[in-house]
Amino acid sequence: MTLSRRGVLGLAGAMGSAGALGAVGAGTTASSAGAGAAAGAETRTADAGAGAGAKSAAPGGSAAPRAAGRVRTGFEQLAADGYGVLAGQKVGVVTNPTGITPDARHLVDVLHADERVDLVAVFGPEHGFRGTAQAGDSEGASRDPATGLPVYDTYDKSGQRLADVFTAAGIDTVVFDIQDVGARFYTYIWTLYDCMRAAALAGKAVVVLDRPNPVGGRRAAGPVLERPYASFVGREPIALAHGMTAAELARLFNGEFLADRPVTLRTVAMSGWRRESFFGETGLPWVPPSPNMPTPDTALAYAGTCLFEGTNLSEGRGTTTPFEVVGAEGIDRRWSEAANELGLPGVWFREAYFTPTFSKHVGKVCGGVRLIVHDREAFDPVRAGIGLLVTARRAWSGFAWRTDHWIDRLTGSDRVRTMVDAGAGVEEVAADWAAGLARFEAVRGKYLLYP
Repeated sequence: MTLSRRGVLGLAGAMGSAGALGAVGAGTTASSAGAGAAAGAETRTADAGAGAGAKSAAPGGSAAPRAAGRVRTGFEQLAADGYGVLAGQKVGVVTNPTGITPDARHLVDVLHADERVDLVAVFGPEHGFRGTAQAGDSEGASRDPATGLPVYDTYDKSGQRLADVFTAAGIDTVVFDIQDVGARFYTYIWTLYDCMRAAALAGKAVVVLDRPNPVGGRRAAGPVLERPYASFVGREPIALAHGMTAAELARLFNGEFLADRPVTLRTVAMSGWRRESFFGETGLPWVPPSPNMPTPDTALAYAGTCLFEGTNLSEGRGTTTPFEVVGAEGIDRRWSEAANELGLPGVWFREAYFTPTFSKHVGKVCGGVRLIVHDREAFDPVRAGIGLLVTARRAWSGFAWRTDHWIDRLTGSDRVRTMVDAGAGVEEVAADWAAGLARFEAVRGKYLLYP
């Protein structure tokens, strides 16, 4: 049975393969790099036949067989090409639990077992290489018990400090392979950015192995960051929901933001991914990219509901459905009723109650809303998040922003906060960011790899 992309939020992770998706330029050179083209070779590896790839000593033998009609990741394309771009290089991999093959082996184990690759180091981002740390934390330095490789901590490191880590690790090339979720404030894309800048300082090359944007890539949405509000949840002016993959972002970073000192960059594209595809249609296994991103459903809501990190309401951390529920003590059905009256496309807001086991309002019964996305193509998570902010402020007298104005870092300026405080509605707030979003869309188009 093939399910439509139109469907309730809970169906996304169960869809599996949705039929053949057209191959993306196999064997061609990516030529739309714009200003980034001069920064180094950016290629798509050839799409070799079934059964090609790394010879591995890991359980399962050779690289996973390729199921018809599913997306093949950048790592699979790299393996099919015999790891040619890594030949003769001492390699370090920036990854986490999401860096897996289609049969759920980790790429570090596969690369370490393959004599064609000289893998000498692993680098862990926020949450760590093994993904055990909560938000705003990491696992620190260690040694991987499976391979004996040193694991370095990249979290909270950038610039020369991170460049020194790469130098100490003795690598020539940094390979990046982490599953992103499509929102500007999800920090893995800024780990990529920081690694690119640091690699340029240290004289290292960067190879980005691409993975799907799980919420699709048809369009960008939301406000574009203003540089005075830059932080680790947004280093550079891109849209809140960027609608790009990691490889596309790497090309944009190199061409637009690192042009003063670009890194030698190669991007290994996927085959079979199209911009309208949601994660359930890729045929790939989902591994939570972070402890509070358990399913593709979470990722679909995240770009909107994570805005509640900037308020005194719970964004659902400490529940089984983080970012799909938001609320606080003292909120009742009036909030969900007000949110539904907005008539936002693709989503219903259901009255909900929950008790977080950690984070805000731990151990307390919270009232609030649950998002039910009934049409993923029509759903705009950023507008939904703004709608919930607007109605929460009107429906609950206890509503407050965090005193550090974290909401400004999340949205990229003080405009959303000040407009909501002034009584603006969803469409008025969205109109305020429209011009900046249009400019970003024009730049974004130069770096896209997929139809």
